Amino acid sequence: MIDGDAPKPVKMDAAFGVSAPQFSLLARDGFLTVEGLEKSFGARKVVEHVSLELMRGEAVGLLGPNGAGKTTVFYMITGLLAPDAGHIYLDGHDVTGLPMYRRARLGVGYLPQEASIFRGLNVEDNVRAVLEVIEPDKARRRRELDSLLEEFNIARLRRTPSIALSGGERRRCEIARALAGRPNYMLLDEPFAGIDPIAVGDIQELVRHLKGRGIGVLITDHNVRETLGLIDRAYIIHAGRVLMEGSADDVVAHPEVRRLYLGEDFRL
Repeated sequence: MIDGDAPKPVKMDAAFGVSAPQFSLLARDGFLTVEGLEKSFGARKVVEHVSLELMRGEAVGLLGPNGAGKTTVFYMITGLLAPDAGHIYLDGHDVTGLPMYRRARLGVGYLPQEASIFRGLNVEDNVRAVLEVIEPDKARRRRELDSLLEEFNIARLRRTPSIALSGGERRRCEIARALAGRPNYMLLDEPFAGIDPIAVGDIQELVRHLKGRGIGVLITDHNVRETLGLIDRAYIIHAGRVLMEGSADDVVAHPEVRRLYLGEDFRL
């Protein structure tokens, strides 16, 4: 049981005058909602009153220039960092004070940029390691293991040592393992970093697959074009605040986003 208040309105602050919209969010079932997050490191305030939401079954980007504060926001949502102020709601319940592993048990999956595969295990045992924590029934574990390996087209690799996998295969194994935890939301940190063009298409396909499963996907990445081509909406973070929120077309057309982030010559 999660301790939390009843769903309540969440206001999104605007820092850029007429160019930044006002939002009204509601912490409710089926949404991961962030309200007024703030974070400072020493005297430097890196995140100031950031609010956003992620619905199950949609892909949302968290984008912005280097040093904008987006990675800090992302880490506060995962539980890797504690906010100085603000709240994080999971399906209407306040989980701000919960550690990362508790959020994972409640449905928040996380795929870090760095390889997170268990290097000493083969593909099958990587996924099984999570299932053994989640599912007490051995027969059900076996069925779910087989299903996940088939779903992500890695059944043929089940006995392959994880260190022998290609970049795309490794990502498939990591996502299959993350789904063994039965998340409702997946947070992907730089999923396009350091991979070849073929693997980019593979990652895009996997994100669409997660959406089709009804999982909300939050992505932060420096590869703007690939990310905008995949998401339903994006939040653009600049100087620690939300500059704007909208579709990929809205983002590209926004004059302040072009001036501060994308550049005037950017095209999808």
